[in-house]
Amino acid sequence: MNNTWNKVIYKIWSPIYDSIFKGLFFNVRKQIFNEISFKKEDKILFVGVGTGADIELIDHDNLDITAIDFSPDMLNKARAKFNISSVNFLEMDAQDMNFKNESFDYVFAHLVLSVVPNADKCFQEMVRVLKPEGKIIIFDKFAPKNKQLSLPKKLLRPIIGILGTDIGLNFEKIYYRNNQKLKIEEDVPAMLNGMYRKIIIRKI
Repeated sequence: MNNTWNKVIYKIWSPIYDSIFKGLFFNVRKQIFNEISFKKEDKILFVGVGTGADIELIDHDNLDITAIDFSPDMLNKARAKFNISSVNFLEMDAQDMNFKNESFDYVFAHLVLSVVPNADKCFQEMVRVLKPEGKIIIFDKFAPKNKQLSLPKKLLRPIIGILGTDIGLNFEKIYYRNNQKLKIEEDVPAMLNGMYRKIIIRKI
């Protein structure tokens, strides 16, 4: 995967993305937001916001929300849904964000690390823009903990990569390579026998 190909593939995905994926992940995403009590002064960042499916699940009119995506086509879909909202939508690379250090109280990365060309850079950027005591909330698919990827997944990985996502990403390696005063507060299976996980990380 690379940025140029991602723009192409998500231009293709954008007209049909909601009809395929919105319902598939709805219950998990809804539960994630039900467990968070936002305060009005919180600054919230959605990384790789896509068509804005996550923002539909929260009281977005009363929150300070910034949402970024590298795909202009996906971002236009999101903007169209919230054209009278206060959400600040920006076309931006999650691997190189134009925000100051320690800008946000919450950073949401749903189905993002498995999509960007360099997950380490994306993770580093999320940590950089997060305030001390802030939280990164991740919902994504990862390789199983302490196990080798199965042979079928190894064979499918490059093919699925062409469609714009990685099914073999190792979260533990990313975390330990970039653990700068971080603490994992929650890491639980979310879908498909733990292939998808919900991970909450606090900056200490």
